[in-house]
Amino acid sequence: MNRALVALAAVLAALAVSIPGAFGRTQIAAAPTATPGVTSSSITIGGTFPLSGPASLYAPIPRGMEAYFNWVNTRKGPDGKKGVRGRQIIWKYYDDGYNPAQTVQLTNKLVLEDKIFADVGSLGTEHNLAIRPLLNERKIPQILVATGASYWGLQSKQFPWTIGWQPDYIAEGRAYGEWIKKNAPNAKIAVFYQNDDYGKDYLRGLKIGLGSKTNLIVSEQSYEATDTSYASQLARQKASGADTWVLLSIPTPTVRALATAKALNWKPDTIVINSVSAIDTVMQAVAARAGPEYVNGAISSGYLKNNDNPKYANDPIVKRYQTLLAQYGPSGADPKNSFYFYGMAKAYDVVKLLYNAGKNPTRESLIKATQSMNWVNPYMIKGIKVKTSKSHHFPISQLKLLRYVNGTFTEFGPLIKGR
Repeated sequence: MNRALVALAAVLAALAVSIPGAFGRTQIAAAPTATPGVTSSSITIGGTFPLSGPASLYAPIPRGMEAYFNWVNTRKGPDGKKGVRGRQIIWKYYDDGYNPAQTVQLTNKLVLEDKIFADVGSLGTEHNLAIRPLLNERKIPQILVATGASYWGLQSKQFPWTIGWQPDYIAEGRAYGEWIKKNAPNAKIAVFYQNDDYGKDYLRGLKIGLGSKTNLIVSEQSYEATDTSYASQLARQKASGADTWVLLSIPTPTVRALATAKALNWKPDTIVINSVSAIDTVMQAVAARAGPEYVNGAISSGYLKNNDNPKYANDPIVKRYQTLLAQYGPSGADPKNSFYFYGMAKAYDVVKLLYNAGKNPTRESLIKATQSMNWVNPYMIKGIKVKTSKSHHFPISQLKLLRYVNGTFTEFGPLIKGR
């Protein structure tokens, strides 16, 4: 009797092991795990942007991206299908008000509720730093972020699911330092920068470019993104006797700082404005408040064609941009606003990556695609190439210096290798 019970128990135990295993294998084969955000007819991507708040001048960026995606969804691609390989791009973006805490909350919404395939082009250095750990932990691509912080390329081993896009701030700052050192070796430099990783990256690059001439810096003053007045900082910069002013700031603070300096009757001989704010529409706002002569001759840098410069009036891609924005962009969108142009330029590379992720894209295949970018983006200045590798995670690493003359930024000098 006992031997019979023992034998029965052994048979039941064997069945308990073998039957669930068999059912488990059948289940896995019948219902493979789907890639979040990807169906046979659509691919959902998203990001966060400051549609309001102190950086709201950037609001046209996601709308420029949206216009390009809308066009891609209606035209037939190289494979004869609309969208990307027959999938419509669903573009979700939310307003974080340039507040990193909001960025985290809204990114979780994109991931958990909207089920995005990838976080694409989200704007702001502190904001992308805030969401980078959670996206990398969940192995969700965080690609072509709208910030040139050096972290995205330098820390790729720690955060392999994150990659930037535009030239990094250290490389850009270095270009300014080298230009000042060469063209004004006796300059007295005042630096006005945003007091966070964004501004400090720029400042680091500027000092690298100055090299042994960092003693040319006679004043460093910072501001908080939420500050509404910089009069005290700029009064100290004026008192320093600086004749060269380097602004490492986002658009609205740039406009406010230049207007405040004019009100303080301080006019440095040379003004350097970082590329983030070197947009004709931003400079027009400055001219309205400080006068066009105040910023005439200002130095900056760029990597995209200036869609508002007469040089590019007949450029095919600028004409296409104007057509796409009018047809697929928001009502009343100003084609002279280069932030729309920036958005389309970025969307161009996003679409290339979605194609390169394959017929059945996964998050892994998308990240792999970001490590082998190698093409010319027609929205960019001639000679600049989008290129990455497994060891080089800076997609755009070339730029040109610009000078603001007669109401527009114009390129001068040779291409500069940032990396």
